[in-house]
Amino acid sequence: MIFPGPGCSSLAPPPAICRAPLSCPMEPFLCHMGTRSGSPPRKRSEVQQQPRSLPRPPAAAPCPPRRLLLLPPCAARQRSATTPLAVAAMMQEGLDDGPDFLSEEDRGPRAVNVDLQTDATLQVDISDALSERDKVKFTVHTKSSLPNFKQNEFSVVRQHEEFIWLHDSFVENEEYAGYIIPPAPPRPDFDASREKLQKLGEGEGSMTKEEFTKMKQELEAEYLAIFKKTVAMHEVFLCRVAAHPVLRKDLNFHVFLEYNQDLSVRGKNKKEKLEDFFKNVVKSADGVIVSGVKDVDDFFEHEKTFLLEYHNRVKDASAKSDRMIRSHKSAADDVNRIASTLYTLGTQDSTDVCKFFLKVSELFEKTRKIEARVAADEDLKLADLLKYYLRESQAAKDLLYRRGRALVDYENANKALDKARAKNKDVLQAETSQQVCCQKFEKISESAKQELIDFKTRRVAAFRKNLVELAELELKHAKGNLQLLQSCLSVLKGDT
Repeated sequence: MIFPGPGCSSLAPPPAICRAPLSCPMEPFLCHMGTRSGSPPRKRSEVQQQPRSLPRPPAAAPCPPRRLLLLPPCAARQRSATTPLAVAAMMQEGLDDGPDFLSEEDRGPRAVNVDLQTDATLQVDISDALSERDKVKFTVHTKSSLPNFKQNEFSVVRQHEEFIWLHDSFVENEEYAGYIIPPAPPRPDFDASREKLQKLGEGEGSMTKEEFTKMKQELEAEYLAIFKKTVAMHEVFLCRVAAHPVLRKDLNFHVFLEYNQDLSVRGKNKKEKLEDFFKNVVKSADGVIVSGVKDVDDFFEHEKTFLLEYHNRVKDASAKSDRMIRSHKSAADDVNRIASTLYTLGTQDSTDVCKFFLKVSELFEKTRKIEARVAADEDLKLADLLKYYLRESQAAKDLLYRRGRALVDYENANKALDKARAKNKDVLQAETSQQVCCQKFEKISESAKQELIDFKTRRVAAFRKNLVELAELELKHAKGNLQLLQSCLSVLKGDT
């Protein structure tokens, strides 16, 4: 990835690097926070079964020197002035003119234990990430004292498709039907940032050097913020799995963490996507049937009603928070244009009026920074939180659907057994089927109840933490705006 120089008009996304620990939008979900192509396409069934027979891997080879590191909090490293981190430091110096997307000052600690995990026998984090065009390669670092692993510490490189494969393997495994499967991380999407950088490069000739440099730095900061958020979401998924007392023992998860070769996992083709679409249609229709069945347990009946309402409310709140953030960004852009116009007028001459324009322009510029920071904080503390729990509440609804489906099957098996006894035909087969359905339903119910209780604990703690922090940041920004307005009045009155 090429980083443009001061006079370069060909812009590429900035290097995926940062000096500070990853300030992630999923802070409340992290337990202790501190990608590959080229293989021939395979059928999905072959892809999912292959890793189970893979041999135990040796320790992963160290990352090549060209890799751009995202250092965890406990791994501060010394770098020379010519390394990528030194380049990032020089980049960061220029970000003072734009919104401080990467500042850690107001982000709080990353090591927040909301999942109630106190077992340090398995710790997973993403210690390194590299963006290559439309792909992101994550270096998954694992520390474990479990006997299942040959070594206590090792690293492997994984891509987004392999995270999806791991998630799908959990969903498709009947043994995990009674658990809330952690939602899969969203696909990395840098198209919007790249498009903005491309447009900026095309319009370089129509703006001054200062304006071009300023806008370039802002877009680079925005790109880095998106990149860090992408890495954080993938790390959250792994930490949730590692914190789960059952999912952490899964063989596929161990292969994902330890096998240092290509898993030969690819994305779904059009045919597979079409099959998934029809499966979802059938599932939706079946869900209507299942939802109409009165649950025998009041706890699950209440949870079913609550989660449906909760999911819809979170979805609505997420859409409204996105609109609110867009409004703040739009206000920041408008203030920026006003500040630029006043600055242009102020540089036309050295009269008192021009000096006045320059002072007011400076005040508007500071207001723009605050407004942009408000948008960034709301995106980090509120919008991302809502999006995550929108996906997790859907996972909880899927759990209740699986339990409801098992309940319907159990009731149908009871009816079939009654008919078989009445006709005195195939009674043994009907009894066996009824026992299997009963055991499945009871097994799902037993684990599902604890899962839903834990889900409530996580979300309450997460929303409490993020909303309190957001309120504190909003107060801080409001005080900053008040001070700016007072300064502006002083300038207009001629007191300064």
